Amino acid sequence: MTNAATPGGPTPSLVARTVSIDLDAATSLVSLLPPDHPVAWLRRGEGLVGWGEAAVLRTSGPTRFSDADKWWSETIVRAEVLDEVGEPGTGPVCFGTFAFGELPGDSVLVLPSVVVGRRGDRAWLTTISTTGLPAEAPRIAVAEPPRAPVTVSFSDGALNSEEWMSAVADAVARISAGDLEKVVLARDLLARASEPIDVRWPMHRLTESYPMCWTFHVDGMFGATPEMLLRRERGLVTSRVLAGTIRRTGDDERDLALAATLARSSKDLEEHEYAVRSVADALEPHCSSMNVPEAPFVLHLPNVMHLATDVNGVVHDAATVSSLRLAEALHPSAAVGGTPTDVATRLITEIEGMDRGRYAGPVGWMDARGDGEWGIALRAASVEEDGIRLFAGCGIVADSDPEAELAEAQAKFVPVRDALGGV
Repeated sequence: MTNAATPGGPTPSLVARTVSIDLDAATSLVSLLPPDHPVAWLRRGEGLVGWGEAAVLRTSGPTRFSDADKWWSETIVRAEVLDEVGEPGTGPVCFGTFAFGELPGDSVLVLPSVVVGRRGDRAWLTTISTTGLPAEAPRIAVAEPPRAPVTVSFSDGALNSEEWMSAVADAVARISAGDLEKVVLARDLLARASEPIDVRWPMHRLTESYPMCWTFHVDGMFGATPEMLLRRERGLVTSRVLAGTIRRTGDDERDLALAATLARSSKDLEEHEYAVRSVADALEPHCSSMNVPEAPFVLHLPNVMHLATDVNGVVHDAATVSSLRLAEALHPSAAVGGTPTDVATRLITEIEGMDRGRYAGPVGWMDARGDGEWGIALRAASVEEDGIRLFAGCGIVADSDPEAELAEAQAKFVPVRDALGGV
């Protein structure tokens, strides 16, 4: 049963029950997912998967985050929770994906009927009932595997390569003129297949190829993001900032030299500093104390390396400031928008040539206590009527080179492009 809701509408009365289960360590969580309404948030074999829809909220516009937070609070107040595990991610858990901007376009919060979670050596099952009685526990087993796409082809999206490089050059000129300090420009590709693609196929491949990233799927938005917008757990908040990128070569010795080059690059360090500053400034009003490292580290991923910084804080009012409210405060950071934020987002609308939809917006989960993990929907794609749209973005500063930025964008398409198995 699906209970769709709109902002201000009634929320269902729920019974949520969480019990410990035995789950073989060799069984991947993504392999449990059926084809209908799967949701997922996975990293290094741990995380949450779910299916079915006990309740769904669709909202849009500038109040999308507050609408969702209010709806979730009202839903939880009316829920009976029987939680034998008591870990973050147990009890009722919602999964969300939010639009990047304030233009019309769905932001979605889903309360699955079934959630399976794993953390360390513990695994659990949560069932949600809308009948007022606990739901019967389903049999947890590996689902029939998805079929590989037969043929996948790719074509330019809103802008071709030359047009996008022209937009980058325009942005560099605006930055040099003093209009702004940084802007993140994205581009898209359209993937088409000879038959509909089962989204579980790329999810399987992403979890295998990018175990250090967070593989996600909510309402047709999927990917493997390296960037944790924030994690809130028992009053502590952590945000991982990524800005500054270089492509790997596959040669370990050469990659180490490239990592050292990245760590000394004035262009990349400048871009990274803007992103860290924007995150620290956004979290500060909500924290009683914070730790912001002075220098980034280099995060090594299978196809690229990033400058990375983990910002940590203690939330001063965890009872009222949920992880979703913190995500709202952080979005959009300089890592996906620019600096100053308002000028950068206007320029994105003017020259990017497309609607980002939910690309680069918050995606993740939240439990009844307000704890949760929210990433940024990067290395991502959206299932749409005419195919699958892939997205990639680059931070543009005063000394950015359009050809180098195009190469960086191409590298960022690789995870999802390879996962789709296209040619």
